[in-house]
Amino acid sequence: MNTKKINKIVLAYSGGLDTTVILHWLKETYDAEVVTFTADIGQNHNPDLVIQRANDIGSTKVIIEDLKEEFVRDYVFPMFRANTLYEGEYLLGTSIARPLISKRLIEIAEEEGADAIAHGATGKGNDQIRFEIGAYSLNPTITVIAPWRTWDFVSRADLVEYCKKNQINMDVSSDEPLYSTDENILHTSYEGEILEDPSIPAPESIWQRTSSLNDAPDIEEEVTINFENGDPIGINGESLSASEILMHLNEVAGNNGIGRLDLVENRFTGMKSRGCYETPGGSILLKAHRAIESLALDAETGHLKDELMPKYAQLIYNGFWWSPERESIQAFIDKSQELVTGSVKLGLYKGNITIKERISPYSLYDSKIVTFEDDENTYNQADATGFIKINSLRLKANAKRKK
Repeated sequence: MNTKKINKIVLAYSGGLDTTVILHWLKETYDAEVVTFTADIGQNHNPDLVIQRANDIGSTKVIIEDLKEEFVRDYVFPMFRANTLYEGEYLLGTSIARPLISKRLIEIAEEEGADAIAHGATGKGNDQIRFEIGAYSLNPTITVIAPWRTWDFVSRADLVEYCKKNQINMDVSSDEPLYSTDENILHTSYEGEILEDPSIPAPESIWQRTSSLNDAPDIEEEVTINFENGDPIGINGESLSASEILMHLNEVAGNNGIGRLDLVENRFTGMKSRGCYETPGGSILLKAHRAIESLALDAETGHLKDELMPKYAQLIYNGFWWSPERESIQAFIDKSQELVTGSVKLGLYKGNITIKERISPYSLYDSKIVTFEDDENTYNQADATGFIKINSLRLKANAKRKK
């Protein structure tokens, strides 16, 4: 444990069991003032209950901020410009929220004159890395307290017993089944309990944001996403804010059973982990963004983006949002999006997303060149002969050498 005298701490606080115990434990262990900070990034939470619990424990100050718009505009949308997927499937719903929370923790610590920040991430997961690397990237001298790596508690039952001992009213039971969840406007994740066995299907009861395919409507629903410079700016021709767009897409996608993922992934800490994710609106957005890029993006630029994307995804997953390499890749991605403008119509039906229409004023698609019919001499097919001969020259040389 850090022996430096800590007078004030800013705690990333959800109001749940873990962080409520941490709030009490920090006050008891460090004899310090604790400011709680709750980022409202679209999770289902009760701010009144958060305030009540923090005050009951003795928080010096309770800060709750609505960051949904900033989260989507400055973190989610920039990530989606790259068509980002970790290990080919995961839309990084938890990972992308951590840089913003880290930034506000550091800013609030400076505003409040705090010596340290604290979080409730465990010593086995990725979030501890994301929070702390993010924090150190913005303030290299900050002290970070991670109770799960220092205290003696090892289970939920230990936390419940601590609450009983210290008369903390949490209305929880040590044997109550509980999945570990993380939620924001982009996604919800589920881990732990029965999900720790990858051979067992995820129970239907865990899914909260998406209809089952059996319950999804029997009629296809259409939605049109309008893009400008690579970002969605409206739905069905109506201009909306970033968070409004994502909320709308979440609703229509969830109703149609779109956005579920059951994944065994490789954590940065070296272990494999099974997670179940719901990213309804993000699943639609990824499909639509690739569709508009297919018209407006130059081929080699698009291919280079695809080559860089796995590295970009890994940087976000591992907590390096504020690194110079992520910012450098982002600069290239953003440059590539300058003419990615137009609209995409999608059909949504029982978990499927179908592209119905792509339109862009900057489209590079030329029907005269690509047609199998009369192209009015736009393309001279005889030119392909020399093109093929030049590109096969080295292969011919290699073939002769093998004989």
